Amino acid sequence: MASLTHLDAAGAANMVDVTDKPATDRTARAEGLVVMLPDTLRLIRQGDAKKGDVLGTARLAGIMAAKRTHELIPLCHPLLLTRVRVECEPDDALPGIRVTAEVRVQGPTGVEMEALTAVSVACLTVYDMVKAADRAMRIEGVRLLAKSGGRSGSFEAEPAP
Repeated sequence: MASLTHLDAAGAANMVDVTDKPATDRTARAEGLVVMLPDTLRLIRQGDAKKGDVLGTARLAGIMAAKRTHELIPLCHPLLLTRVRVECEPDDALPGIRVTAEVRVQGPTGVEMEALTAVSVACLTVYDMVKAADRAMRIEGVRLLAKSGGRSGSFEAEPAP
C-alpha cells in the first residue's frame, strides 16, 4: 500500500511539495447521482422548477467549484485548470440526474479532487434547486471514474453494479 503523501514523518498533515515535479498533462473524470421521484425529474425536464434552469445552474456550479477546490479542501494546491466540463443528464432508470465532470490541467499534481468537487457541488445544486418538490432526494455514487497523467499513471474504475 502506498504511503500517505499528506502526512509528514511525525504524522502531521502537510501540503505535498510539488516544486520539483514536472508539469504533465493530467485528466480526471468523476460521476455522481441525484436520485429523485419521477415527478421531480419530470419537473426538471419540463423546466418548471421555481428556481429556474436546474441543469444549467448545476453545470455552472460544478465548473465554479472545480476552480475553487483549493479553497475547500485544505491540502489541495491551487491549479490553473485548462478544462472543466460538467454534464448533468436526466436518467429515467434512476430516476434522477447523472452528473459527470472531466477536469484537465498541465501541471505537477493531479485533478482528481477538482473533478470530485465539481460533481459533488453540481449534485448539491440539483438538490437545492428542487428540494421544495422532493426532500427525499439522495446523492449517491460520487466516485472517481478515471485519471491519467503523473507518476502514478492511469486509473480506470470498475463499472458500477
